[in-house]
Amino acid sequence: MPSPRPNFSISPRLLRLLLLLLVLIPLTVLLFSLRRSYPSSQNGHLNPHNIGGATDTASSASAARSLFISLSDSANSSISSHLRALTLQPHLAGTPAASDAAAYVRSHLELAGLETLTRNYSTFLSYPAAASLDLLHPNGTLIKPLSLAEPADPAGRAVRPYHSYSPSGSAIAQAVYANLGRDEDYLTLDRLGVSVRGCVVLVRKGGGRRGTTVEKAAERGAKAVLMFANGHGGGVERGTVLLGGAGDPLTPGWAATTATERLRLEDREVQKRFPKIPSMPVSSATADEILRLIGGPLAPEEWRTVTPAVVGVGGGPTLVNFTYQEDRKLAEIQNIISIMKGYEEPDRYVILGNHRDAWTYGAVDPNSGTSVLLDVASRLGALLRSGWSPKRTIILCSWDAEEFGMIGSTEWLEQNLGNLGSRAIAYLNLDCAVQGPGFFAGTTPQLDKLLIEIMKLVRDPDSESLTVYQTWVAKNGGISMERLARADSDFTAFLHHAGIPATDIYFGEDYPFYHTILDTYEWMTKHGDPSFHRHVATSEIWGLLGLRLADDLILPFDYISYATQLQEHANALTALLGSSHTIAPIHASILEFAAAANEAVEESKRFEELGLAKDVASCLGIRAFNDRLMLVERAFLEAEGLRGRPWFKHMLYSPPKNSADKLSYFPGVADAISDGLSSTEEGRLEIDHEIWKVARAIRRAAAALRGELT
Repeated sequence: MPSPRPNFSISPRLLRLLLLLLVLIPLTVLLFSLRRSYPSSQNGHLNPHNIGGATDTASSASAARSLFISLSDSANSSISSHLRALTLQPHLAGTPAASDAAAYVRSHLELAGLETLTRNYSTFLSYPAAASLDLLHPNGTLIKPLSLAEPADPAGRAVRPYHSYSPSGSAIAQAVYANLGRDEDYLTLDRLGVSVRGCVVLVRKGGGRRGTTVEKAAERGAKAVLMFANGHGGGVERGTVLLGGAGDPLTPGWAATTATERLRLEDREVQKRFPKIPSMPVSSATADEILRLIGGPLAPEEWRTVTPAVVGVGGGPTLVNFTYQEDRKLAEIQNIISIMKGYEEPDRYVILGNHRDAWTYGAVDPNSGTSVLLDVASRLGALLRSGWSPKRTIILCSWDAEEFGMIGSTEWLEQNLGNLGSRAIAYLNLDCAVQGPGFFAGTTPQLDKLLIEIMKLVRDPDSESLTVYQTWVAKNGGISMERLARADSDFTAFLHHAGIPATDIYFGEDYPFYHTILDTYEWMTKHGDPSFHRHVATSEIWGLLGLRLADDLILPFDYISYATQLQEHANALTALLGSSHTIAPIHASILEFAAAANEAVEESKRFEELGLAKDVASCLGIRAFNDRLMLVERAFLEAEGLRGRPWFKHMLYSPPKNSADKLSYFPGVADAISDGLSSTEEGRLEIDHEIWKVARAIRRAAAALRGELT
């Protein structure tokens, strides 16, 4: 007989309980998911208003920005305190004092409640070992020794004035004054019948990058370069003469970690980074001593009005005896990194960076920016404690060894390029945050609109009734954004090498004590920003830029602005080239890019509406659209880089090889023109080739913006 069937009857009460569990379990899972996907409000508890979707998330982001601004009331006092502490002693990269500055920054980032780490690199740095300078009679007897010290630093508190990466060398030769050391200045000397071959060239600062100035003199056969700046109140401007890119010269393209491959100094690629002749900055007083005795033909009037001591251009009987001994070595540098992970897109990065190392005390350069960095960190820490979290990850970076050639930031980028290339939304740079009055802004064009919107929200520190935007427009006679086609700060690796959108902001067009012992806290409190309100305004603008990029539903990138800027560049190039070349390929590619930009605007509106639903399909669609907006800048990169300068890959905004070029965009075209290639048929074809390369880059960007295969 078959076994009797068991009785599985369920009571009505138990059945109701099971049905209730079937409903509650999925609901619990959903609530847990929402808790992970939305920021909490207070004490770590879920804010029920955020469950409604994008509207409430936007309200939370807006509230966070309001709280960020409200923390400005006492910020000037804390920023002043930070700047005072950071400038108590000179802190050149690779020295014990630099480690003290790093420890200070790290401790205050941690005090703000931020997850903070240190990344060390062993990099090839250059310091002075010995130097001398004498004036000699034609028979070689001594006229007088000349000082290579900084008059304003008789106690020698800072590193003696020098050019990092200047090679060791010596010369006993006639001196020739070459004004600013530009091509046109050497042509003037040629007309006067004065050659610099075999001579020591004296140049006044202001003709372009130091390394390029020294390189031009070397190409003309000079044995050494002495460089001075007018005035400076007894200060002498230090600086680097490293050539051809950024980062550690022994590890081009990869990070200078402790255990890594390093090229030999004899390697041809390494040698290209260093000038071939020695150079040295000298005081204006020392320059005057030389200029009064060099003789030779009468200098052009415009050379003499700038420098009163100039009479002749040199080649006379008096000799200069110059020696320099360099101390090159591997030295440890430290990057300090703080990370605020995004609650929804932790793998999308908004990066704010400032370098910390200084030639001397560095009150302006760079620790006005470092003090602002610490203020922004403190404010973000307060936002985190209030219950806010960024939608996307925010990273704060304190770089080391920028003054040697943007080394800290470049090594970090090279180490993390695999992730940053696909995940970095933007890099927001701060260097000399405050040099004086007046706001200045540089940016890639898709960030123009966002920066302007934020400038309209921040009160001008020097005009209570006006915003920063109002005084900025009045000063410039309209909107005037600088394009970042220079390689003199930490945005260099991010934009020119990795194609990451970037900004660089600061107050004050210039200041007189750049890289001198006079860049002090006292100067800042008396002249640069006595009330520290310009620092506070910088903190507000910089921080709000980061918050908008981290929290906006749709990335606030405006590619119509980019298309307009490209058209202006193309029109200027047409005017420069005239009828000798056609840039029709560039014009056609810009039309295609503009069409894609207009399509993106309409698509953005649709995604803003979809964002209200917050369903999975809408979230994935918005993320994919944001990725397209983020990756457009990468399309402007050329894999093999610029001709003869492969590290620079951006076809629109890498710096031109010749800093005196009339073009500050389309660097490949600018290089071909400045190389004189238009004088031969082969050269003209090379210029046309560079024009086509720009056109192809713009077409790639249009395709990236559309997100479609062609």
